[in-house]
Amino acid sequence: MKTLEELMALREAAKAQMTTRDDSSEVTRIVVGMATCGIAAGARPVMNKFVEEIAKRGLKNVTVAQTGCIGMCQYEPIAEVLVPGEEKVTYVQLTDEKAAKIILEHIVNGKPVAEYTVGAIKK
Repeated sequence: MKTLEELMALREAAKAQMTTRDDSSEVTRIVVGMATCGIAAGARPVMNKFVEEIAKRGLKNVTVAQTGCIGMCQYEPIAEVLVPGEEKVTYVQLTDEKAAKIILEHIVNGKPVAEYTVGAIKK
């Protein structure tokens, strides 16, 4: 870093990233299971894709958080989407491609991706 402008640009980028991880009851929350089972199953790239897609689309009032074990280790990676005023949606067996589709369909267009939900699992 050699100029004040570079420092200010870095500051703004960091602030944007912090907003993505902010927590408030007025925002849509995406909570990714990041216990040992989730991480081993690939939850980190899934979480990173959620953050990347939110930033790429300039979405406001959407946060990404991590939690421990959600309790369904066989279905990892798992993410829960909590939209204020709506029922929680639990997505299972996620990949980064599925995460991108969830952002587009569920977060942007308001239509949960039913085939990725826990209810779609065949027993």
